[in-house]
Amino acid sequence: MSPSLASVTVAYNAVTVLPRQIDALLRQTRPLREIVVVDNASTDGTAAMLAERYPQVTLLRMSENLGQAGGWSAGLSYAALDKRHDWIWTFDNDSVPAPEAMETLLNVVETIEDTDSATGMVAPIPFHKETETPYLPFLWRDGFVQPSAEEARQTVWFADMVIASGCLVRREVVEKIGLPRADFFIDFCDFEYCLRVRSHGYRIAVVNRVKLDHEIGNARTVRLLGSPRLWASQPPFREYYFSRNLVYLAWWLRPSRAAKRSAARFLASRGVQVLLFGDRKLACLMRMIQGFRDGLQGRMGIRLRPGDDRLQGQGDALRAGEPIKAGRA
Repeated sequence: MSPSLASVTVAYNAVTVLPRQIDALLRQTRPLREIVVVDNASTDGTAAMLAERYPQVTLLRMSENLGQAGGWSAGLSYAALDKRHDWIWTFDNDSVPAPEAMETLLNVVETIEDTDSATGMVAPIPFHKETETPYLPFLWRDGFVQPSAEEARQTVWFADMVIASGCLVRREVVEKIGLPRADFFIDFCDFEYCLRVRSHGYRIAVVNRVKLDHEIGNARTVRLLGSPRLWASQPPFREYYFSRNLVYLAWWLRPSRAAKRSAARFLASRGVQVLLFGDRKLACLMRMIQGFRDGLQGRMGIRLRPGDDRLQGQGDALRAGEPIKAGRA
C-alpha cells in the first residue's frame, strides 16, 4: 500500500516567500495527502493569504511565536501522532523543492531499506541558489565532522545530523523517540533530534541528487584565510540561541572533552566571523556570551524572540534566569 505523505512547514511572517514553496509542494510528482503550515503568530497576513489562495492547506495557528523548534514539534505532533501520516516532509518557510523531490526521496527509501537498520530520516542537499553552495550534513564524532570528499560524492550516504528543512521523517521515529525539543526555540533543535534518532538505531540517509533551494538569512560570499565561504548575518537574538544551544548540546546532552573542545572552537570561529563580517558586531557578541553562559548553566526555554535585540530587552527575566513562558499549540 502506498504510504501516506504529508508536509509540515513552520512559517513566521512569510507572506512573500511562502507561496513559492506551496506551489512547489502542489506540483510534486508524488502527491502529498496533506500540506500543513504551522503559523508562528505571524503579523504580516500569512494566515489570511493561505486562507484565500490555498484553502486546501491545513493551517495550525500558534497563539505566540514558538520558534522553529516549537513549530516543528507542533507540526510533527499533528501530522505524525494525530493524523498518522507515514512520512512527514518538514520545511522552513523559504525552502523550495523540485517537482520530483518527494518521489526521488521515497524511491531511495525503498531501495536502501532493510530489516537490520531502518531508515528513520531522509534528507536532500540544501544549497544556496545564487552561489550554488551546498549546506552539507555533518557526522558526529564527539564533535562536528564534515563528510569526506568520497562520502559526499556518493549517490546516497549516511549522516548523523541534517537540517530539518527538506527532511523526511518517518512516523515510527516520532512515536518512538518523541518530538523535537521546543525549549531550543531555534538553531540546533534539528541536530539534537537527529542525534536522538541515531541513538535509537535509525539511519539518516542523504540523497545527493535531490537539491533543495534553501536560504539561511541574507547570505553572501566572503573570504576567510583566503578561502571563499558563505556568510549569513544573523540578528543578535539568533546568535544567542546558536551559542546557548550548541553549548548545551556539548556540555549536557553529549558531554565529552572532545565535544566541548569542538563546540568551543566552533563558537570562537563564529565570533571571529561576526567581528569580520557581521552587521551588529557588539550586540551579536554580547548575545553570544550570554548564550554561552546560559548553555553552561543549562538555562533553556524561550528567552528571546525576534525584535528582542536590545541588550536590556528582557533584562528582568534574563537576570533572574527565568525563561519567557511559551504558549501551547
